[in-house]
Amino acid sequence: MAQGQQTRVRILDAAERLLRRHGPAKMTVVDVARTLGMSHSNVYKHFPSKEALRAAVAERWLSAISTPLEVLSRGKGRPPERLRAWFHALHRSKRRKVSDDPELFATYHGLAEGAQTVVKEHVAHLASQIERIVRDGVRSGDFRTRDPRRTARALLDATTRFHHPHFVRTEASNARDLDRVLAVLVSGLNGGPIAPRNGRSSGRSASLAGRGPRKRERPRRRSGRRAASPPIRRRPSHAADRRR
Repeated sequence: MAQGQQTRVRILDAAERLLRRHGPAKMTVVDVARTLGMSHSNVYKHFPSKEALRAAVAERWLSAISTPLEVLSRGKGRPPERLRAWFHALHRSKRRKVSDDPELFATYHGLAEGAQTVVKEHVAHLASQIERIVRDGVRSGDFRTRDPRRTARALLDATTRFHHPHFVRTEASNARDLDRVLAVLVSGLNGGPIAPRNGRSSGRSASLAGRGPRKRERPRRRSGRRAASPPIRRRPSHAADRRR
């Protein structure tokens, strides 16, 4: 590891220690520099502001969640099982952080809320992992979707209560509840009707994959007037022939 990278890691380690002991208020550039016995200008070489330092700490915390999931997203099992395992691992990771130290979880959550760019990148990273599983499912024939990227975001949104920090802290969701939701979502990826296409009501059911049952066509009515029958030509009678 290069010298500059080592210094950056030391700064982040010191910032995390201060965060754990004293909370975000004490995690300033000056406090971090004092803890490491270096000048604050040296800290500013790696982090141009206090906000940048806090964002880096939040990114490190979120990476500890997403990195183990990367292995699951690249696994060799069948996509439906990998998808279930991925969401259960995310749920367990969030629940474990809450149960181990609720106050520290709340502190990191508050830190992340102040670094929205980092949070958006984290969510995009999670969605890309799901997208990889979905694409593998399309190739294997387990899933049907026209747009794996949008499908991945829909899956992440549909399971929000199992991984969003607010719901993880306030709701007692469990693995059985998650299993029920995933059963519906996987059914939708297999072609079952569960959601409107493109998020808009279209008057017919559609699957999460974007393929809905075909609409039954009504028999067409014939338009226009009925064609007139040709005139009936009468044959002359024999009496008329005799008069001629």
